[in-house]
Amino acid sequence: MSEPESERTDTIPDGRADRTETPTVALDTSVLMAPVEVNLRLFEELDRVLGAVDPVVPSSVLQELDRLGDGSGEAATAASVGRDLAARARPLDTGGTYADDALVELAAAGDVDYVATADRELVRRVLDADTPVLCLRGRETLTVTDP
Repeated sequence: MSEPESERTDTIPDGRADRTETPTVALDTSVLMAPVEVNLRLFEELDRVLGAVDPVVPSSVLQELDRLGDGSGEAATAASVGRDLAARARPLDTGGTYADDALVELAAAGDVDYVATADRELVRRVLDADTPVLCLRGRETLTVTDP
């Protein structure tokens, strides 16, 4: 019989802790735009893979979504939807830092337990910072990649 959700313990690979609280997941621009671009059901996938999560969005990701949403076409639509989805996450002030750098800094500092992204280069950088990544497997599924 499995543990009740409130007593679930997550082992974080970099040794940060055995956690009984909800894991914090930082969301990247690419994964917030994925519902339009590849039909990813982001929050359903997060729930399927990790159960309850504390989603966070760096301010630099919000700024990037705003810039991309100002245009026209599918990318602008995806960014607009991403901005709406980001409202379901807790904003984190990261100053004027470039979005990918802010995510890597959060990961390296141990401020988040996972980073969710569809950006291959960012996956590499976050794994180099010893933080697990939630990335696309196929077109509509998230999976955890451990460092």
